[in-house]
Amino acid sequence: MPADEPAGDAQDSPSASTIAYRTISEAILVGTYAEGQFLDESGLARSVGTSRTPVREALRRLHAERYVDLVPRRGAQVRVITATEMQEIYETRLVIESAALTKICRQRRGAPAGVEQTLADMEEAGAAQDWFTFARLDQRFHQSLVEHGANRVLADLYQALRPRHIRLAVRTITEGPHRRETIEREHREIVAALEAHDAATAVQVLNQHLTAVPELMRAFSH
Repeated sequence: MPADEPAGDAQDSPSASTIAYRTISEAILVGTYAEGQFLDESGLARSVGTSRTPVREALRRLHAERYVDLVPRRGAQVRVITATEMQEIYETRLVIESAALTKICRQRRGAPAGVEQTLADMEEAGAAQDWFTFARLDQRFHQSLVEHGANRVLADLYQALRPRHIRLAVRTITEGPHRRETIEREHREIVAALEAHDAATAVQVLNQHLTAVPELMRAFSH
């Protein structure tokens, strides 16, 4: 199931709609369901092992979280992330994360607790070419930076980008696995800058870290 879900889903006995949500969302994140693909409710119900009603409830939630579009008379379609939207996502991330890094350094907080374990797990996933886990941990790393900035509004805005963040990360690392070592190195440079309370360096590394991805994806599309 997708990691780092809201606490409301962390139940001992999740509902059928929650199980459907988790199953379908992970399939979208890993690329089992391709961008633009229409999802068959009956087929989804069979694969999840439930009736169509929980699947419909899950699809409404997935629509609200921008995993899918609901097309009249055709059903749910996996959202296509356009080049323009991708650029806007990375621009938004840069604004939010830069603000968080600056605040962390100004208040001399150092790096978030647990970040070293996240990076170690991410590097292990990268070495194993487990790109979904790599992408999920990449999102966790960046989310931890924003949350460490202690601005709840920005953290909530950033969390809303999670599905698209992971989808783009999976796409990027799958199409450009040579970027893995660069990504890992830049993550550690950001952490080192936070520990040194060096906002300028932290933001500079973040900028090169995020601006490289849209440029890379545009190159792949040609």
